[in-house]
Amino acid sequence: MKIWLLLAVAFTIHGISEGARGGGGRGGRGKGGRGRFGSRMPILIHRTPGSKDYYDHKDGAKIVKASHFELDYMLGRKITFFCMATGFPRPHITWFKDGIELYAHKYFQVHEWPVGNDTMKSKMEIDPTTQKDAGYYECQADNQYAVDRRGFRTDYVIYTY
Repeated sequence: MKIWLLLAVAFTIHGISEGARGGGGRGGRGKGGRGRFGSRMPILIHRTPGSKDYYDHKDGAKIVKASHFELDYMLGRKITFFCMATGFPRPHITWFKDGIELYAHKYFQVHEWPVGNDTMKSKMEIDPTTQKDAGYYECQADNQYAVDRRGFRTDYVIYTY
């Protein structure tokens, strides 16, 4: 009887500690299906002294305003993303979809406004949208001192009435 009681206590303590670490439940997965480590797995970025000077340069391109990270759009409607970057010399802004640079065409336009000597505003529009416009968009600001990027995820929604 004492052995059964000890085993029951041991399993209870193990279950409580697993739940506290986010690994409880069946299959060893916590919330969101992140697996054993959840979101606590460290991300290590190794920088050399030269890369620190590049990424942290006082005149380097930096995105200071950008659209919200996620956007759901209705098919046939317009989607718009905004990006504003500063740096000296004034940064150049380039738009990408799923890692491929975008070029202007009939349904895709980019409008840019230089502001002073150090700021560039850029607005990207797709009108009308289709299912193929769903994906991951990025604006990239760069000058001779640094590169900065912001990403935006889009997906279409279908409303039934």
